[in-house]
Amino acid sequence: MLDGKRILFATGGTGGHINPALAVAGLIRQSFPRASILFVGTADKMESRLVPAAGFDFKTIDISGFQRSLTPKNIKRNIGTVSKLLRSSSQAKKILMEFKPDAVVGFGGYVSGPVLRMAAKLGVPTAIHEQNAFPGVTNKALAKKAEAVMLTVSDAEKYLKPKNPCILTGLPVRGEIVSANRELSRFELGLDDRPLILSMGGSLGARAINESMVALIAAKHRDNDCVFLHAYGQYGKWVPDSLREAGVDLDKEKHIMIREYIDDMYRCLAAADIVIGRAGASSLSEIEAAGKASILIPSPNVAENHQYHNAMALVNAGAAVMIEEKDLTDERLLNEVNVLLKNPQKLRELGENARKLAVPDSAQRIMNVIDEITQRK
Repeated sequence: MLDGKRILFATGGTGGHINPALAVAGLIRQSFPRASILFVGTADKMESRLVPAAGFDFKTIDISGFQRSLTPKNIKRNIGTVSKLLRSSSQAKKILMEFKPDAVVGFGGYVSGPVLRMAAKLGVPTAIHEQNAFPGVTNKALAKKAEAVMLTVSDAEKYLKPKNPCILTGLPVRGEIVSANRELSRFELGLDDRPLILSMGGSLGARAINESMVALIAAKHRDNDCVFLHAYGQYGKWVPDSLREAGVDLDKEKHIMIREYIDDMYRCLAAADIVIGRAGASSLSEIEAAGKASILIPSPNVAENHQYHNAMALVNAGAAVMIEEKDLTDERLLNEVNVLLKNPQKLRELGENARKLAVPDSAQRIMNVIDEITQRK
């Protein structure tokens, strides 16, 4: 039992790492009120905002990632990263010695490496969670010493050499994603019976997706056989003007909704019939939990090309269509969308197969693993 135990979570960098860890920590706090929970992250990333906002104690270490493109500027940054890496071990040791955790859990991000390595060195039971179908370099190394290696998708296991057999836990998603009602969501969005195509490229906006969606909407806006809801992101503010230049009157054509961000993803996802977007682990877990058909366009600009492997896990399960960015053309996307719109049975099959991949009790599974490793201290 975790009541009275001390659990340290090391994670940061992106919401995809932080939010699942917060979901698990929240379940522990709810289930075992006497448990003590501490998060370790960096001061300049979003964990410094999200973790305290969720009501958890938070400490920082100074660390950054290596730049893969070796420009003179990046070489200088990498020298600084080496210096930070050396200091981060002593910072991690100080935090561990003060908090005295019963278990340390890494959910990804640069900070996981030094904290979990030091915890293992000090004899503290450790666990890691690998979100992607193709593990990153840090988790490949940590898996060899961790008491437990938890996976979002089983495909990742063949790339790891864990100390103990891997455990499939899935990736926690927000409860509102699971519980959102399709009919109510469509009513709240003002939708009729036409299928909704929901598209986005992340909070910053993916240029390739934005350009393709402008072309798709321009090609289909007079067909009136579907509704579009597209989020263009921080760097896509040119999208509305491009649509107008392409002949799309955003003021009159109410079946085309364009936003910078989607703040009500639970509602939009519940209402959607087709989702077009990247293949980050958190996004895919939400698509699976909602049981939605998707056209995935993995980002080629991520470590180990992991989004491609994430997408292929769904494709191989008959749960999604994938278009690699190098193969993405206006004609290809238009064709894939039209095929799905004209084949409701195929749409249903993709959604049903996606739902079969979901792990609805993921947070509970992860909490159980943490509980189990604390017994080994």
